[in-house]
Amino acid sequence: MSYADERFIATCKDILENGVWDTDYTVRPHWEDGTPAHTIKKFGVVNRYDLSKEFPLMTLRRTFYKSALDELLWIWQKKSNNIHDLGSHVWDSWADENGSIGKAYGYQLGVKHKYAEGMFDQVDRILYDLKNNPNSRRIMSNLYNHHDLSEMALYPCAYSMTFNVSGRKLNAILNQRSQDMLAANAWNVCQYAMLVMMMAQVSGLEPGEFVHVIADAHIYDRHIEAVEYLLKQEPFPAPKVTLDPTVTDFYAFTKNSFTVENYQYHDFPFSIPVAI
Repeated sequence: MSYADERFIATCKDILENGVWDTDYTVRPHWEDGTPAHTIKKFGVVNRYDLSKEFPLMTLRRTFYKSALDELLWIWQKKSNNIHDLGSHVWDSWADENGSIGKAYGYQLGVKHKYAEGMFDQVDRILYDLKNNPNSRRIMSNLYNHHDLSEMALYPCAYSMTFNVSGRKLNAILNQRSQDMLAANAWNVCQYAMLVMMMAQVSGLEPGEFVHVIADAHIYDRHIEAVEYLLKQEPFPAPKVTLDPTVTDFYAFTKNSFTVENYQYHDFPFSIPVAI
């Protein structure tokens, strides 16, 4: 069984069996038809993935890992906030007439700040410290800039990465304020596991543990049937995932830099409505 499937199953079962519904409250998210999008949730979910043992790619249904990586590179490498720079349509609902999502995600990573060593944006500062200050306990990113929230189309969900070097292994924590378990969990876990692998490789390190901390892990009311379907599937073994070893510059990675072998997955006969 893929460990990513194991954690997804355990988390979703916990939510469905022990979670709290928000149906007694007025909620911001809504469906395309205007109906309020209610959820059942658990607070403070923590899932750990040892990347030295297995890559966390779900087999209960297909994860389009190249599209997931393309979005990650759009944010972390291109540092873009315009959907015209993105190969998928996952952000279309939040973009304005010019394709902008405002001062969110990639925009925040691309803003330069002054440090003792010079001017860096957040990504370049992380890369600098991993090579020059690997024992630092200050290697992190933060997208949740309160000063700019009013100019963001969507407040950042996955808002902070903290990197920590232990020996020759690069570990990281992803902090996420909100997680749509059906639509986004497998996608985000895949993305940020890939980010750890890329950061490790260009820093001369080995990928270690990826820890995913979710404040509000929820399942939407219109997703319950699909989640229950997934929980009935028998997971396949995890695929083998490798990174092109010739790439030593973070900005040289592409959506084709990862090779995935023996990826088996179940058919998924549902469309997933997205609450906005």
